[in-house]
Amino acid sequence: MEKLLLATTLLCTLHLLSLVQAHPVDETLLRKLGFIDLTQYGRTIFGEPDNSTGEILAKYNPEVDAGNPEELGSYLEGDILMPLGQARNGLSATSARWAGGVVPYEIRGSFDAFQMNLIEKALNEYHTRTCIRFVPRSNQQDYISIVNGNTGCWSSVGRIGGRQEVNFQTPGCMVKVGTVVHELMHALGFLHEQNRSERDGYVYVNWNNIKAGTENNFEKASSQTTDAFGVGYDYGSVMHYSANAFSKNGQPTLVAKYSGPRMGQRDGFSGGDIAKINQMYSCQRTYNGYTYGGYSAHYPYGRYTYSYGSYPSAYNNIYYGRR
Repeated sequence: MEKLLLATTLLCTLHLLSLVQAHPVDETLLRKLGFIDLTQYGRTIFGEPDNSTGEILAKYNPEVDAGNPEELGSYLEGDILMPLGQARNGLSATSARWAGGVVPYEIRGSFDAFQMNLIEKALNEYHTRTCIRFVPRSNQQDYISIVNGNTGCWSSVGRIGGRQEVNFQTPGCMVKVGTVVHELMHALGFLHEQNRSERDGYVYVNWNNIKAGTENNFEKASSQTTDAFGVGYDYGSVMHYSANAFSKNGQPTLVAKYSGPRMGQRDGFSGGDIAKINQMYSCQRTYNGYTYGGYSAHYPYGRYTYSYGSYPSAYNNIYYGRR
């Protein structure tokens, strides 16, 4: 009976996907149904793991080099990749949320004790601050496989069907827990913060400092196909690029228009990250001091209190006010 139900669900999903691709559909309805529309990226979101990215990352020294390891990739926006042939829906740039916020996973990579601890810390951050539950895979058909190929840091966006890899090249991608949190947020269905449609109101993009061939990494997402879930632009998001991302000359490519948290931090969730996850996955319960689906959450390790507000008037006074 369970196999029959799974097959029926799959057939219905594939049929709905074919209708979505053939006919214009209300984007709000698609999001309510749990679909994530990535069609604006076209075929740039597809590709194969790239060994040249791995060679670049192998030279990365976090103590000396500016930026984050996931910003070194040749993939879409540095770390977004749907490997050809891996997704069940082929070349359809459509993915989905994980039903009930439950994400089956396996760890197939060869990680040392420190790196395993980083993975466990990242999973615990989700379990403590959101209703997302990463559960060891038994026989689930859709699941993530955490691996460490020599191809950089990368993930697909959302649930693409079947086995989907989340890659953390070692040791480069396994320095800070926020890098693990970042890639897992992609797997849940989230895009980069600095590519939001309203980005230009909060950061300057120094196009003259961007490395040739990587300009498309700074293209804004369509407001018609993405949703910020009522959360304001967040410099402190774990999904935000660092100031020097894809720089050709060591000079900033992104400059904040207002003062606030450091862009590109990889210490863990911001309050806005927590709020967006809990809104996307309709978490409507209170756990460990957090109100899921509500309008406040604590910044990691209790250092800050996050509140919604609009720039610029509310930013300095409310957005990341000391408790």
